[in-house]
Amino acid sequence: MVIKQISVSVAFAAVLMLSMVSCKTASVTELQTVPKVDVDKYMGTWYEISSFPQRFQQDCYCTMAEYRFNDQKGYVEVLNSCRKYSPTGVIDTAKGKAFVTDKETNAKLKVQFFWPFKGKYWIIALADDYSYAMVGHPNREYLWILNRMPQMEEAQYKELVGIAAKLGFDTRLLQRTDQSCFISGKK
Repeated sequence: MVIKQISVSVAFAAVLMLSMVSCKTASVTELQTVPKVDVDKYMGTWYEISSFPQRFQQDCYCTMAEYRFNDQKGYVEVLNSCRKYSPTGVIDTAKGKAFVTDKETNAKLKVQFFWPFKGKYWIIALADDYSYAMVGHPNREYLWILNRMPQMEEAQYKELVGIAAKLGFDTRLLQRTDQSCFISGKK
């Protein structure tokens, strides 16, 4: 009788836990991307305005990314760079590849810096003139606000932060990127 009672209790607890996990999972909606990205227009230089702190970007200043489509190989060549420890520090670079995974929208990519690992790079906001973009990961643990210039108008920045919050990102984690090396004419 005691064993049967324990089994029922364990089963009830398991069902309760599964339903709580299901409720939590159901409450997080699928991350929506922009409806369409013109890959050619997206190519070029992007300056990081802010991002969620990541180990691989620790101690970076003046962070930027350069994208170039390689027609022969069918992927985007990525060159990320920053200055380490200060706006006048040594330039640190990372080369990678980005592969479009959603050919209908071109808004979902996978980026690879170290084989065989690839990370999701989803474009979740994009200016009509491609002057700014916001990129995230569907797990909402990665977020970048990018601009074609090293600085962004404060109103535009706040609008993008608001969009990120509505999409389920914890925008309290966003940290502004020091781009002062570009303002003073240094690169």
